[in-house]
Amino acid sequence: MSTDVSAKRPHVAPSEAAERHNWKKRRTQRPEAAATHGTLMRDLPVMDSESAPVCSAHRCLASSWISVKEAKKQTKEAKLLSQLDKQHRKESEEQQEQQEAQSPRARGRPYTVSVALPGSVLDNAQSPELRTYLAGQIARACVVFAVDEIVVFDEYGEDVKSVEGEFKGVGKKGHACIQLARILQYLECPQYLRKWFFPKHQDLQYAGLLNPLDSPHHMRIDDESDFREGIVLDRPLKPGKGSLVNCGMRKDVRIDKRLQSGLRVTVKLNKTQHQESKLCKGAVVAPHLPRTQGGLYWGYSVRLASCLSAVFTESPHEEGYDLTIGTSERGSNVDRATLSPFRHLLVVFGGLQGLEASVDTDHNLEVNDPSLLFDLYLNTCPGQGSRTIRTEEAILVSMAGLRRKIDDAFLDVSNGASTDE
Repeated sequence: MSTDVSAKRPHVAPSEAAERHNWKKRRTQRPEAAATHGTLMRDLPVMDSESAPVCSAHRCLASSWISVKEAKKQTKEAKLLSQLDKQHRKESEEQQEQQEAQSPRARGRPYTVSVALPGSVLDNAQSPELRTYLAGQIARACVVFAVDEIVVFDEYGEDVKSVEGEFKGVGKKGHACIQLARILQYLECPQYLRKWFFPKHQDLQYAGLLNPLDSPHHMRIDDESDFREGIVLDRPLKPGKGSLVNCGMRKDVRIDKRLQSGLRVTVKLNKTQHQESKLCKGAVVAPHLPRTQGGLYWGYSVRLASCLSAVFTESPHEEGYDLTIGTSERGSNVDRATLSPFRHLLVVFGGLQGLEASVDTDHNLEVNDPSLLFDLYLNTCPGQGSRTIRTEEAILVSMAGLRRKIDDAFLDVSNGASTDE
């Protein structure tokens, strides 16, 4: 085998070996190598096909290193541009918030409208289904005209101040107020919160059949808004990280305060949210802020009063109601009435026997004429064709007649003036 290999190996002439030896010797001589560099390069043998891929690989590595360097440079530039863009956006948002805060129009609606009616209106219904439907009509009428508070008072003078009682049959005195207040609260609550705040109850047996209020704070899961209603969840977070709130969104909201679980809160969401984050960020605000800042109608609150006088004396506002209106067919014509700017308006409706019956049964009042209790005593439907106007009808008729007068009273406010909250 070795004989065959040696036979195939070509014979090298002595002159060629000497020449190769002289070439190496000349290569070690640096002065001559520099002078004869061009000649040596020309005398080099042609590169064969096996060494060509090695050189091309070196060229590929060099080009890839350059491309990686350029990519890093471009990434760094993009990061700087993103930071600048974020900073400009933040500055523009802060400037816009300052302009909105200085603008009087940004305060939205500075006044509140309250409606008071006796719970005995449900006694005129013949069945639990009709009682529930009547309560739904009252809720719809108040929401259509953006009523902020509904006061349910007992015209029989019984001490009812909570909704913890139970309905014990049609026509039972004292329980109509409780049922009406409970249904009103149920309808006002956003749908995604009802399972926490309203357990199964006999008064709400037919509430699911009522027409929804569809007010602005009843939002769908993908609706975008600066404000949302939510419930504080019982989920632990690290100290100083606030609490988690379920606002009916695909993500829970982390607020800036540590609150007790189970509370209903109004949350203002941050304008900039990270899409890749598992949580949204927001802050707890006062319930009136959507109305005063955003001009949004944010539902109504429900209050129970034991009698007609308690409607005035137990007002949630520190200075009470600065404008009160009583409605009766014996009042003056609403078309000739004018309203002055106010902070808190109260419109009171009577029951089946009118406000006169509520005044007679209230032992805290020393007057017999209900018109003496109000700033204005108006007939909101002059020339009525029916002997009686039902309370749910009176709310619609009266608020429709007063709406234009309320707008006229605040015409100067909408043009630039302001009213304190």
